[in-house]
Amino acid sequence: PGHYPVCPLLGLTGLYCPGCGGLRSAHAVAHGDLAAALQANAPAVLGYAAFAVLWTVWVIRAARGRPMRLDPPPAVLWTAGGLLLAFTVLRNTPFGGWLHP
Repeated sequence: PGHYPVCPLLGLTGLYCPGCGGLRSAHAVAHGDLAAALQANAPAVLGYAAFAVLWTVWVIRAARGRPMRLDPPPAVLWTAGGLLLAFTVLRNTPFGGWLHP
C-alpha cells in the first residue's frame, strides 16, 4: 500500500541504503502492523521506538521544569554507527536478501 518514492541510491546503484524501506516501515507502524514494519526496515522501527521514548521523557521533564540533556558517550555513537554500517553491508550481500524491503 502507498506510493513511495524510489531511493536515489537504489535507483542509481542498485544498492539498498540503511533507510530503504523506512517509509514502508513507518506506514506499517502507523497502521499497527509491527511484523511488516520490522520486515521493511528493522533499524527504523528501533529508531521510532527510541524517538518515542526520548520524546516522552522530554515532555515529562519539560512539564516539571527540568531541562533535558542528551549527551551520549562517543562509544555509544560509534557502536550505533557500526551496527548500521553492518546492517547496510549485510542487506546488500546475496545471503542478506531477507533484509531487503
